[in-house]
Amino acid sequence: MDSSAALVIVAGLAIGVVYGAVGLLSGFCLMSSMRGWLAEGDGRLVRTYALAIAVAIAASQFLAGNGMADLGKSIYLQQTFSVPVLFFGGLLFGYGMVLSNGCGSRALVLLGRGNLRSFVVVTVLAIAAQMTLKGLIAPARIALVQASQTTVSVNSLPSLLARLGPTEALSRTLAAAALVLVLILFAFAHPMFRRSQGQIATGIIVGLLVAAGWFVTGYLGADDFNPVPVTSLTFIAPIADGLQYAMLSTGLTLNFGIATVAGVFAGSLVTALATGRFKLEGYSSPRHMLRSGCGAALMGIGGVMAFGCSIGQGLTGVSTLALGSFVALAGILLGTTAGLRGVLRVQPLKAAGAGSSAA
Repeated sequence: MDSSAALVIVAGLAIGVVYGAVGLLSGFCLMSSMRGWLAEGDGRLVRTYALAIAVAIAASQFLAGNGMADLGKSIYLQQTFSVPVLFFGGLLFGYGMVLSNGCGSRALVLLGRGNLRSFVVVTVLAIAAQMTLKGLIAPARIALVQASQTTVSVNSLPSLLARLGPTEALSRTLAAAALVLVLILFAFAHPMFRRSQGQIATGIIVGLLVAAGWFVTGYLGADDFNPVPVTSLTFIAPIADGLQYAMLSTGLTLNFGIATVAGVFAGSLVTALATGRFKLEGYSSPRHMLRSGCGAALMGIGGVMAFGCSIGQGLTGVSTLALGSFVALAGILLGTTAGLRGVLRVQPLKAAGAGSSAA
């Protein structure tokens, strides 16, 4: 392994450690955010998520504008993609997130805290994702993509805005500034959020971690002879790759995603032990386990179809201003909303643990 690849892995591990620690202390999670907002009337966590998006967009576009990360090399800014598959994958992921009571990154954080329910979620998610990427479900996914994909000349908000006349640099600045302004106004319009210094800090840190991932893989990892994929925080494929690496490390190569996954678990574990939060927990009933496992499978399948999760598309993908990422995020939000409200609402389990700890 050359020095640049080793640096990317070490940096990915460090980014994961920080995310794991912050995620444990703050409860950062889109599903918890949506539940608090829609079901409990508490909008602080959803504003933390909005602030994280704003910071991720601002910092990532700054890097791109200054040549420190070529976001065009990421999987999000492709010229050919399938809108129906991205959206449907997002729906599956969002609904599965409600069934499992947390996303893949949240499950990793809770696993570090001793939540054995999260062990089932992470394992089933990894298997389902690998089946969808390369296994039994892969042919059906590929057929759906091929039947519905389109090639576009405009694949991002800046390129769409550039059609109206502004230069590429100005279009990037205007698109990023408009979104960042709206998201920040939404976040800080809530009085309770303005007083929640911990949640404000969480949104800023998580957003900067997304940009740090782009910088690490897009700048530090830039090597003409052995380039690493340009990516940042995302958890569906990396969790699947991490499980495969744990089982079959011989002949496989560590990468940024696997290192980040390991870092999230390690950061959460160390923080839980240091703060007295570590506690072994299990399922309350067979039904609880079945529902959680089904949700994990939907997240694995949907996350692969959507090219990411609530972090991978909701933060990292959106930070590129890719149109496909907004489609996937819309599906995730709609699927989550369907699981929390309306006729498809997931009914609470009487004996299940409350809150985001019941992954």
